[in-house]
Amino acid sequence: MHRQLPPETNEFVGRRAESDKLVRALADHRLVTVAGPGGVGKTRLALRAASLVDEKAHRDGVRWADLGFLQGDRLLVATVSDAVNLSHHTPRMPADTLCAWLAPQETLLVLDSCEHLVGPCADLVADLLTACPGLTVLVTSRQPLGLPGEQVLELDPLPAGGPDAAELFRRRTEHALGEPLPDTAVAAVDDICRRLEGIPLAIELAAAQVPRLGIDGVRDRLATRFDVLESDDPARPRRHRALRTAVGWSHELCEPAERLLWARLSVFRGPFDAGAAAEVCADGPLDAASVPAVLTALAAKSVVRREGPRLRMLDTVREYGSMWLDALGERHTVADRHAARCLRLVRRAHAQWLGPSQADWYGRIAAVHTDLCTALEHLLEADPEGALELAGTVGFFWACCGHLPEARHFVESALARCPGTGPHHARALWALGVALTLQGEYGPARERSAECTRAARRWGDVEDRLDAAYLSGLLGLLTGSPEAAYREVGAALDEAGDRPWGEDGSGASGARARCLLVRVFALTASGRLTEAGDAARDLRARCGDLGESWTRAYVNYQLALIMLLTGDPGAAARHARSMLIGKRGLGDGFGVALGLDVLAAALAALGEGERAALVSGTSETYWRAAGHPQRGTPELAPLRRECERRAREAAGDAAYEAAFAEGAAGAPEDGLEAALRMASAV
Repeated sequence: MHRQLPPETNEFVGRRAESDKLVRALADHRLVTVAGPGGVGKTRLALRAASLVDEKAHRDGVRWADLGFLQGDRLLVATVSDAVNLSHHTPRMPADTLCAWLAPQETLLVLDSCEHLVGPCADLVADLLTACPGLTVLVTSRQPLGLPGEQVLELDPLPAGGPDAAELFRRRTEHALGEPLPDTAVAAVDDICRRLEGIPLAIELAAAQVPRLGIDGVRDRLATRFDVLESDDPARPRRHRALRTAVGWSHELCEPAERLLWARLSVFRGPFDAGAAAEVCADGPLDAASVPAVLTALAAKSVVRREGPRLRMLDTVREYGSMWLDALGERHTVADRHAARCLRLVRRAHAQWLGPSQADWYGRIAAVHTDLCTALEHLLEADPEGALELAGTVGFFWACCGHLPEARHFVESALARCPGTGPHHARALWALGVALTLQGEYGPARERSAECTRAARRWGDVEDRLDAAYLSGLLGLLTGSPEAAYREVGAALDEAGDRPWGEDGSGASGARARCLLVRVFALTASGRLTEAGDAARDLRARCGDLGESWTRAYVNYQLALIMLLTGDPGAAARHARSMLIGKRGLGDGFGVALGLDVLAAALAALGEGERAALVSGTSETYWRAAGHPQRGTPELAPLRRECERRAREAAGDAAYEAAFAEGAAGAPEDGLEAALRMASAV
């Protein structure tokens, strides 16, 4: 059973009764909401329950969608789609596509931190539960969604005088100190937990101060603060005052540099690393060299939490820092620096796309997805030209890895705010055209392609003109006009000076490689298989010299197809395996689906009917995730039909149906791993 859950950053303490109750509720109800105030531990409880649910009840796994970073509902469906591995190469309404993807599944979907999007989340969950009979939804929020049939678990603080609160304080303190607490500390611990109303976040923040103040110091200072606050806003519930006190007290106990970094870090709505923190937050009295040490101090105080190699602020703590960022008058300045960092990052990724670090860049772009969305939201208001550059530059990365809705939304929004022409328009139009093409909206894609060609000729450089030709060629391939695609990229390559690049990479470029790839596809689709094979092997060698992955994987796919069409299914299977390994490493689900199709055809041609059916079933899961309307180029449809005919003939209808169903019902990742093993055995 696949559980795609965030890591547990520290030991789970107490909450045994609540955990058991939540697991039982998830077995009996399709919508369960853990509701409670900030800092009470809703996310941790949901994470614990999601790790314990019965795999038989959720055979398609557990998926986690963190909604806390969203600054509105525009990317709500896209975020949930990402969480359930839906790539969404389709022009359908995103919510309809998500419903269709989840409809046959038995999945537990966790929507974490919904309080700022209660209305939109309620609408989406209502649609999902209606369309997806096997779906169970677990929500964490400061208030319920208010839907019929919603089972609400109101999460209270830990009993202030009970053993769980004291145990939580003790565990966190001993972790911070690196040694056990003395027995004499029992009374002080109980007093601290009572004053903090048993709120887990407040207890953890107080525990983080023990190495500096000692147990008695923490107790005495809390007592002083609560004496002052007893008459402060008496209408506010005591637990709210307790949390506000604990967060505010932690803030006061920070050094000035720590308070400044806390405020500036609030611009990160998702995980970040020390390098990003230094790049965005260093300014004035806080220089870049001192940021790592200050960050370590904030981690020791539990202001930031470690998630593997990265760090994160809990929502309640980030909200407090955001308030201080406003008070300092630095929100716009820090957001500008954050966006500028994102721009620098994607410029480097674009510049190094054709090379040995390509796969690493795809991983890095995926890891900062939240940052990029945050930066784009800011730039759309503050600097539309910057938004145009950022959206256009990252658009191809997103299109290749299933983030088509985000790519399209941000590029279209930026173009709407920059109606003129300029140096970034050609690339933005190219990124939008690729997204539209991959979604099967060929009419609008042709319009954007023509605009891209005009912009590239007026404002762009050689790379822009080659990419405009690539877009036009891609459209030709997908609409059944391979000869036109061949002519389009051929003319652009001739104009640019089509010369092989040397082993040192001289003459190489990403746009040139993409155009050469279109030419290989066009030759194969036109039946010029000898020329296609020669061109494919030449391009593969060029990419191999540079350690490039994306183009080389698609070249291996073309070689698999050529070998299959020329009667060598064994070689076809080996090329397909190489292609699948490359596309898996890049997170390119569309490419994986294509590779599985050609591998299944090769296995069928080898007489391996049941294995071919199993791989075809796995391919079905990837195509459903991609949602591409015609599943690749038009000439693949007869190949799939011939694959099924041969596989049924070899295995028999009953065995074929059973194997196909097994592949289609399994976890896609497991099916891909099994397919790679089959290809290795050929």
